[in-house]
Parts: sequence; structure tokens; C-alpha cells
Amino acid sequence: MREEGLLEPSADPDEQQLEAGLRPRRMEEFIGQSDLKERLAILIEAAVQRGESIDHTLFSGPPGLGKTSLAGILANEMNANFRATSGPALERPGDLAAVITNLDAGDVLFIDEIHRLPRQVEEVLYPAMEDFQLDIVVGKGPAARSIRLELPRFTLVGATTRVGRVAPPLRDRFGYVARLDYYDSEDLGQIVTRAAGILDADVRSDGASAIAGRSRGTPRIANRLLRRVRDYATVRGDGVIDANTAEIALEIFEVDSRGLDKVDRYILEAIIDKFGGGPVGLSTLAIAVGEETETVEDAYEPFLLQEGLIQRTPRGRIATRNAYDHLGMTPPEVDPQGKFL
Repeated sequence: MREEGLLEPSADPDEQQLEAGLRPRRMEEFIGQSDLKERLAILIEAAVQRGESIDHTLFSGPPGLGKTSLAGILANEMNANFRATSGPALERPGDLAAVITNLDAGDVLFIDEIHRLPRQVEEVLYPAMEDFQLDIVVGKGPAARSIRLELPRFTLVGATTRVGRVAPPLRDRFGYVARLDYYDSEDLGQIVTRAAGILDADVRSDGASAIAGRSRGTPRIANRLLRRVRDYATVRGDGVIDANTAEIALEIFEVDSRGLDKVDRYILEAIIDKFGGGPVGLSTLAIAVGEETETVEDAYEPFLLQEGLIQRTPRGRIATRNAYDHLGMTPPEVDPQGKFL
């Protein structure tokens, strides 16, 4: 069975605890997304001045860009309690009712992967968001009756990697919908330096830049690569992380100069070697590389598309000339329109 890639989300509780410890707690600690931070600061200050809860907010964007961190920051800036759950965990309306009825006035309820909420749970959520009321059905059959509970005014913060899959009636009930974008290398370098300080790692500016350049625009990946480079510097080096140490360490951990890990390369090689460069359907490609379809589409494909290494076509995914060049392969012949045959 194939090993997991270094850039995949970690299932190790210790790794997850480390990631949580690196999250910023206040807006001034959050690096990057400057325009979004400015807009959120306005929402927070306006809510504080009026003595109200901040409006329901939906964050969208690829994994690892800071949606959960921003939700926690909103709660901290409002001096509110932070309650977190996820869409898949709320399987029945009763699950949502149990969470919401335990909220206090001003609390922030964070629902990760909100696009995966079951439809029946969404329908219970609508009046809770809009009117701060919860309808509960007691009993079954002819004896069943509906009870309406008044809820304290709370703030719902949702996070999704697929905003198009959030049902329009749910999406329209959010007062503010924001998208997080990939980070540039300068911001990622600052994030690596900040994380190194928390981890007590000795990182030079060129070492932070080298890690940032292979972090595919994602802070979560930058922090994970920093920990692996720190391990290498501790065991095989003098503990100092400079550019040379970072590059050697990342090559050992199979993260190449463009930030591709072995799963990314499996995907490109599968398209080229097994399917003649494409086109190939997403589900077929996922089976070929031994991954879930959603994992390929959400975790790997966005970066490969951004880097111009694959293209989406009506018939499936194809490898671009950039992919052949990066892997050191010879691209196929092209037709007069410049497209791969």
C-alpha cells in the first residue's frame, strides 16, 4: 500500500496539536490576507460599537489557508466563547439542536466543511440563523407536536472548500461571505519565521524563504515543512535552518523545487504514462493513484491547475507541456492549433 504524501492532512494527534498551537489568536498575529483582514476589522469594530454579535460569516477557499484560525480570531476579538464542530459530525437535526441549545449570547459557533451538512440539518439551521429560534418535533405520529425554542443571539461562522456546494438558501443567510486566496512567498516567509519562534527553531531568513517557496501558497503546508526541516537540521545538521539545509531536507522528504510532493508527481505520471497525457476522468485518475476522488479534486488538483501542470477539459484532465518539462519527459506531438494530440 502506498505511503501518504508529506503534504496530505495529518491524522497524527501530536501533529494536529502542534498545528493548533501555531495558529494565531489575534488579528494582528494573522499574516497575509490583508484586504480580508481590513474588512473583518470593520465588521468587528462596528459590532463592538453597537454592542451586538458579529454577523454570520462564511469563509471559503482551499484547505490550509486559515479559515479555522480566522473563526477563532473573530471569537477572541469579540471576547466570545468559541464552539467548533463540522458538517459531517451533524448527522441529524438533534445533533445540531444539542449544540445550539448550549450556546450563550454572543458565542461563535464554527462549522467546518459546512457544505457537507445533511439537508434536514440545514432546514433546522435556517430559522436558527435568521430568527434565533429552533423548532423541535417531540413525539411521533399523530401525537407529534412542534416546540419552538428561543435562542440567544449567536454568530455562525462556516468554512468550506467548495462554496458552490453550499445550498443557496444557506449561503444567502450569511451576512458576509469571504474567500481566502493563496499566499505569496513573502507572507509565507513571515509565517515560517513566526512558527519557528514558537517551535524554538533557529531559522535564517534564506531558510525561511526556501521553505516558503515550496509551500504551494499554503500556511499549513509551510508549518508542516518547517517541522520536517527542523527534524533534519536537528538530526543531520547543526540545528540551524538555512537555505542549503532546507533544500536538502525537503529533497529527502520528496518535496521538489516547485512544492510538488510524491502524490502530485504520481498524479502527473499517471496522466502521462497510464493515459497517454490525457484526457482522463477524475474518478479514473483517483483510482489510478489510489486516492479518494475528493482528495484529488480538493487537495491536489487546485495547485496543479494553478501551476499550469494540468488542464481541465470537457473530456477529462490532461497534462500540459509544463508537466512534461518538470518531470523531464518529452511531450507528444501537437496539432496545428498547438494542442496535444
